[in-house]
Amino acid sequence: MTEDIIEIFNAGINAVQPSQLLGEYLRVEHDAVQICGERFLKCDFQNIYVIGAGKAVAAMAFETEKILGDNIKEGIVTTKYGHRVATKKIKILESAHPVPDEAGEIAVKATLGLLQKVTSNDIVICLISGGASSLWCDVPHELSLKDVQSTFDLLIKSGASINEINIVRKHLSAIKGGQLIRYCNGARVFSLIISDVPNDDLDVIASGPTVPDSSTFQEAFEVIVKYHLRSTLPISIKSYLEKGISGKIDETPKAGDELFKNTVTKIIANNKIAQLAAEKTAKALGYETLIIPEIVTGDTSIEAKKFIALLINYKGNKPICIIQGGESTLKVTGNGKGGRNQHFVLVALQELKKMNMLDTAIQFSILSGGTDGSDGPTNATGAVIDRKTLLNTLENNLPIEDYLINHDSYHLFEQTGNLLITGPTQTNVMDIMIGIVQ
Repeated sequence: MTEDIIEIFNAGINAVQPSQLLGEYLRVEHDAVQICGERFLKCDFQNIYVIGAGKAVAAMAFETEKILGDNIKEGIVTTKYGHRVATKKIKILESAHPVPDEAGEIAVKATLGLLQKVTSNDIVICLISGGASSLWCDVPHELSLKDVQSTFDLLIKSGASINEINIVRKHLSAIKGGQLIRYCNGARVFSLIISDVPNDDLDVIASGPTVPDSSTFQEAFEVIVKYHLRSTLPISIKSYLEKGISGKIDETPKAGDELFKNTVTKIIANNKIAQLAAEKTAKALGYETLIIPEIVTGDTSIEAKKFIALLINYKGNKPICIIQGGESTLKVTGNGKGGRNQHFVLVALQELKKMNMLDTAIQFSILSGGTDGSDGPTNATGAVIDRKTLLNTLENNLPIEDYLINHDSYHLFEQTGNLLITGPTQTNVMDIMIGIVQ
């Protein structure tokens, strides 16, 4: 059963690989190129430039280069450390995620340097996937990198949603929130996006560098207040946001701005595509299937408890494979090691223990993993458990509750052998949660 659940998870990841996606949006003819369905005669434009950022962008750049070849003049994209692939025309830089570093600053400067070459007779292809908000780190001159790092570290650990975190990010940047288009000099800009956010909100994915922004400086400050960060936030950050609220710093461009008249944006993959591919494989393996339509966005513990309750109490035909997608929020306390997916599975394990599942004949397996191959500041993708895991924790007197309180899921699953480790997957469409019962 555990082998099945891992196969189902991997099927979801394989369906959202750039190699499966970009051929639909990029094509080359003898005398023309097609981008997002628009046909451009080669004599009607000067150059094609490629920029971008994200945990999947190296693979996206590789496929873009494979399709367009020498039609590309030059390119620079930025991905997470360890995600680089070999390319010829497009330079691949690496920087830190989820807390930005100096390499992210250098990457932005290099990208803007490339855009200085762009004219209104050129085409810019912007490749975007999750993680770009951190990987592209531009720090306003009034602020320091240390202050920005501290702010985002606080936000990530506060329990704020990705939407809320990115509202703040957009207002501590000169390229996020649609502002990158200001540097494209009137060129035709095509953004190809792998979505890693609920509802595929364009101004949330990667903090929306090429699309209109619906948020404001006021809303950014309200996020800080909501999560009680005013007293711990660097003074320079608070001052910068207050200047924005008072109009001393320009607001991000909004819908209807002429800035976006030459832009086209396409989502080429999302969590739903991964879920459907996972479901198809589950059916092929002989399981009844159920996709939970609600997207996981809430507190990790609450979401895990709801998932387990539905799985164990399912009254339909069995064996059943239940699939859900999204990205829970985890407020971190303690000094343990883990991530939201590992914590999700550990909460599930605790619930199964409370239900005395070993006193029943029910067979089960639960998996939660990040489609990008990473979960928190660890080398794990997530975790996968079954009856043997629960028996193992009881026989070895592993205190699940203590590991939960200390947010130390990684070290428990390291002991039991239940870490899910895939390495970088070269895609990123949030998380997938899978449960099997028979």
